[in-house]
Amino acid sequence: MSLNGSIRVPSDKSITHRALLFGMMASGTTRVRHPLLGADCRSTLEVIRLLGADVEEQREELIITGIESPQSARLDCGNSGTTMRLLIGLLSGYNGSFELVGDDSLSKRPMRRVTAPLREMGAHVKGDQAPLFIEGTMLRSIDYTLPVASAQVKSAILLAGLRASGTTIVREPMLSRDHTERMLPLFGAKLSVEVEKGERVIRVDPSRLIGATVHVPADPSSAAFFWAGASIVSGSSVTTTDVCLNETRIGFLRTLERMGANIIISNERTVGEERIGDITVSTSELSGTVIEKDMIPSQIDELPLFALVASQATSPSVVKDAAELRVKETDRIDSVVSELRKLGVDIVGTEDGFLVNPSRLHGGSVTTYGDHRLSMMLQIAALMTDEFVHIEEIEASDVSYPRFRQDLQRVQRKIE
Repeated sequence: MSLNGSIRVPSDKSITHRALLFGMMASGTTRVRHPLLGADCRSTLEVIRLLGADVEEQREELIITGIESPQSARLDCGNSGTTMRLLIGLLSGYNGSFELVGDDSLSKRPMRRVTAPLREMGAHVKGDQAPLFIEGTMLRSIDYTLPVASAQVKSAILLAGLRASGTTIVREPMLSRDHTERMLPLFGAKLSVEVEKGERVIRVDPSRLIGATVHVPADPSSAAFFWAGASIVSGSSVTTTDVCLNETRIGFLRTLERMGANIIISNERTVGEERIGDITVSTSELSGTVIEKDMIPSQIDELPLFALVASQATSPSVVKDAAELRVKETDRIDSVVSELRKLGVDIVGTEDGFLVNPSRLHGGSVTTYGDHRLSMMLQIAALMTDEFVHIEEIEASDVSYPRFRQDLQRVQRKIE
């Protein structure tokens, strides 16, 4: 049975996180239209309430009344690394005492890449893994070159820069998601972006944010599961509507194009600070490919899904330079290799990626390790065999896509 139909996947997680945090910092009222309210963004929503912001939840809209200064609090970030890392930068320049905690998975994830540059700015942050303790203080500006492509580190430094003395500079040799620098000027931040000697250079001066309206497009990382399914399940054609077409986010779509996927992008338009459009993907014969170097940041979250797609190509595929996968919600190299092997995929893990050979999938029992992206990838994998596939902790997908199983069933058969 093929995948067919049109679907609007949930709104973008990265943009929702930022709209909530910036709205809390801003004077006046911020409206966030079509927000994502999965578990991760719910963590951010509850955090800004604890810090003092008023949030009114309406149908398809959040109305946030910002605060002058956050109140001291113990803040549970749940499983959300974005929430925790951005909060470290945001809170370091305000008066107050803050404790940041998370679930077992988040408590194992490294925070030093954020805490180190913030300490150079004078931040008083205790700990390099959760729980973290922040004593707000006066910050000084910094000129910092990112050692790895990381939108979260970049964003944390820029948010701290809003409260620092002087001009804070972030130099980015390799482009990462740019939602923060796109959105901050919408809220009135004094921010500029230039390219100097091949580096992207972002400058921010001390700024007081003003409430704004943010339109949140559909999340390309969620749409990617339908693009993958449509490209490898025979006789399929699926359209995902209103998807964010920011080039820092659609690396996986560009990879599918290189592999030979049938892709049509239509109804392109600009909404707020982002480009959006409708994307139709249909079944294709795919060739293997290599993902490496500066191709990694724009599809880091989709690489587990790529492993599945690559197994259906006509030639081998390789992912390298992706050691970042080892410090996600799970070690996504080991977990992807382990679970796809159980379903018959010829995949070998390496220190910084994996090698995938053309494979025929069969049934089996697999686990998600509580990782939302692994859950959704395995649900797509189950479509590739008529044999029974049992997925333990399938509900992990609710973190970023609360209705994924229902939406998949709308365009296919029931997943157990």
